[in-house]
Amino acid sequence: MNPLRFGLKLSQGATIDELRAIWRIADESGFDHCWNMDHFASLFDGGESDIFEAWTALAGMAALTTRTRIGCSVTGNTYRHPGVLAKMAVTVDHLSGGRLEFGIGSAWADEEHTMLGLPFGTVRDRADWLEESLQIIRSLWTQPRTTFAGKHYQITEAIAEPKPVQRPYPPIWIGGSGRKRTLRMAAEYADVWNAAGGEPAEIAELSGVLDQHCADIGRDPADIRRSVQLRVPDDVETLLSQVEAYAKIGVTEPVLIVRDNPIAQAEKVAELLPRLRSIG
Repeated sequence: MNPLRFGLKLSQGATIDELRAIWRIADESGFDHCWNMDHFASLFDGGESDIFEAWTALAGMAALTTRTRIGCSVTGNTYRHPGVLAKMAVTVDHLSGGRLEFGIGSAWADEEHTMLGLPFGTVRDRADWLEESLQIIRSLWTQPRTTFAGKHYQITEAIAEPKPVQRPYPPIWIGGSGRKRTLRMAAEYADVWNAAGGEPAEIAELSGVLDQHCADIGRDPADIRRSVQLRVPDDVETLLSQVEAYAKIGVTEPVLIVRDNPIAQAEKVAELLPRLRSIG
């Protein structure tokens, strides 16, 4: 079984100074990874709270940290062309010295697409777009040139240099819980499956669906680490029992989300980190 690795995440309703502080705490306190999220409007207060663009923020995170791994949990595939996203990710991988974790999902916030005039499509469309993007991005990261003639994306003799620092490419985290398509894509492409939340029983059931998809394609399900995002409770001691419950069903990559008074929350969790690690 993989060891427990802990992530720290602050995404919205925060100032740049607060984000910098969280990145510093993650880097200096021993968190294994540090995260933001990919939205163009916040997910509370009617979308009017502050939120910064994810990938430019990751570049800043790369420059201001030295040890913790970094990533976006998770990138909305519909917001950027896969060729552009592949280049952005490689840039952050180089800026961080090979510390990027590449999180991606099909996206779901229809209001953001409407306000920006971005195609939203159906659930099936977004799953199709994501699968084509995964194929394109992996090819751009590994092949001298890439030609792809899909239903939604077409690229011709595309050059993508340099390649990532990490070979063959940064670990791919696929976020989402769709049983038929998302978990099938996780079986085929992911190093880590990331659930946005859910009770341990629900995550265990979904993990079983992922295992079956792995069996269907001949992949060892143990090759895919399991992750879940957890809001840090007011009583951070409660995290011990929460993490233990998830660890029992095979979740080894908890991503701990701070929001209200985030710096104080993060400092408390950092103090608790040795006890959290003892669970594993």
